[in-house]
Amino acid sequence: MRGCDVLVIGGGHAGCEAALAAARMGCSVLLLTHDRCAPARMSCNPAIGGLAKGQLVREIDALGGEMGLAIDATGIHFRVLNASRGPAVRAPRAQADRDAYSAYMRDVLEGRPNLAIEEGEAADLLVERGHVAGAVDASGRTFRARAVVLAAGTFLSACMYVGERCIPGGRRGEPAAERLAERMRALGFRTARLKTGTPPRLRGSTIRYERTCEQRPDDPPRPFSFRTQRIERNQVSCWTTDTNEETHRVIRASLDRSPLYTGKIQGAGPRYCPSIEDKVVRFGHHSSHKIFLEAEGGAEDLVYPNGISTSLPEETQRALLRTIPGLEDAEMVHPGYAVEYDFFPTDQIRRSLETRRVRGLYFAGQVNGTSGYEEAAAQGLVAGINAALGMDGREPICFGRGEAYIGVLIDDLITREPEEPYRLFTSRAEHRLLLRHDTADIRLAPLGVRLGLLPERVLRLAEERDRAAAREIVYLESIPVTPEGGSRALVEAGMRPASGPTTLAGLLRRPEVRYEDLLAFRNGEPVPPEAVRREVETRVKYAGYVARQTREAERLASMEGRPIPEAFDHETIRGLSREGREKLLRFRPETVGVASRIDGVSPADLALLVVHLDRRERARSANG
Repeated sequence: MRGCDVLVIGGGHAGCEAALAAARMGCSVLLLTHDRCAPARMSCNPAIGGLAKGQLVREIDALGGEMGLAIDATGIHFRVLNASRGPAVRAPRAQADRDAYSAYMRDVLEGRPNLAIEEGEAADLLVERGHVAGAVDASGRTFRARAVVLAAGTFLSACMYVGERCIPGGRRGEPAAERLAERMRALGFRTARLKTGTPPRLRGSTIRYERTCEQRPDDPPRPFSFRTQRIERNQVSCWTTDTNEETHRVIRASLDRSPLYTGKIQGAGPRYCPSIEDKVVRFGHHSSHKIFLEAEGGAEDLVYPNGISTSLPEETQRALLRTIPGLEDAEMVHPGYAVEYDFFPTDQIRRSLETRRVRGLYFAGQVNGTSGYEEAAAQGLVAGINAALGMDGREPICFGRGEAYIGVLIDDLITREPEEPYRLFTSRAEHRLLLRHDTADIRLAPLGVRLGLLPERVLRLAEERDRAAAREIVYLESIPVTPEGGSRALVEAGMRPASGPTTLAGLLRRPEVRYEDLLAFRNGEPVPPEAVRREVETRVKYAGYVARQTREAERLASMEGRPIPEAFDHETIRGLSREGREKLLRFRPETVGVASRIDGVSPADLALLVVHLDRRERARSANG
């Protein structure tokens, strides 16, 4: 029998961040995983970041997590998406050397004091008087723990599908977690089914790249982590090609052998990232679909054809590849497949990610119905932090929607019923201009330092950049530009002449003007670093929008933070709609703000709830 403070079940992206966070906060941690040599394995696309996901990674980094450092050390193709658009929707993304990423994370885990790794399959959960007490693996070993983070990914009662074949397992070469799923249901946890998938893997040397289009990485590459000075690895290009009518004909001819269309798969798949057979059926008016050929790195020379996720039979996969420009002779090393698995509907967790049914038990990652490495890592970090805080009876950390994308993610989970694998988008964040990826350290580093997860130097650098940006804005506002003295210089610099007195800051507010356009007007003043320049430009151009979003976030804060007692009886509220009562009883919102975002809780229901809370507080004050 082994004992620890925190037991983490699952060595994926959620499990790794949970284990590292708890260990860094002083807990003894045991990570139980199928394969200790492959933590944070990228079983789908070997990429980190993207729209909203890149913001998540930077927040994870600002709180002392590892994902940003890992991709900086192993990334082979960095790009900032939406670079030409507004700052609220820009996002970093990087393709990783798949094996190097996992090896990096293994080294970090193995080198972490207070953290041990054991190989095994969790088969039973120990619960004593309503509190988790550890787990038992398939071989009968008992691991006692004061808190458990369950981060089992897509392995609970999982099945993999390739055409008519159905193989138990959560990903290629790894078995499903059947006994643990049964045990969780026996404890009273409800489960439902979801589906995800992956494309075939191709041998890079057999691809005819001259028939595809090159997509170069950014030069220089911009790091994810605020702790990385520069990217050292050599960068490679990605390549694009397209499906065509012949590809679609091959797919349609085999739909009667697709588990998606024969009824074998019941779980809902991701609407935003459908399989190629789904695309062909649902978007039949499209004559082609884009494919991104992304290198996985490593000795195997594998390429990930992003855009043709499929569970069609192997022979059909080979046939459709032969119709695609550049892939006519490509060797298929591994076929694509779909995975159907259990997850826990999220009315069963609190904002801290602790379960309502069993104290000290936390769910993180795809077991909560999410999709993506970044969403999983963010949940793992929060679960690991709160498990550690719970050791000393301290209050858990809970992020608001105006504080972090992590807050948006978790709030969406606890107020909605997932009908498909959840993915974070910038459009889900109503305060996204406040949650820009380049301000994550300014927003969250103070908490990271306070928790003992982040070096204090990162906070000092963030504070200095914040102050430098404020000083630079004061300087730009102080330099006048008049029609008489500045018009000629503006025209020579390619800008419209000034119609009246203004300042350099006034010029920068123009949509077409960039910070670099003002360098000639600085009168010899030193130019701030690039990070400060980017922050200054955003603050000046979007000052009105930022102020409005800040006021809105502050206005909502009072309602957001108003607690609803755990023992509050929603049944006593007369006049609630039937759906509103059912949803409040099921989700048990912890604050009025959370209640306001539950689908089915109307404004009238919310008003009644507030009236009853007021009445309850007055009664307690009168009796107190």
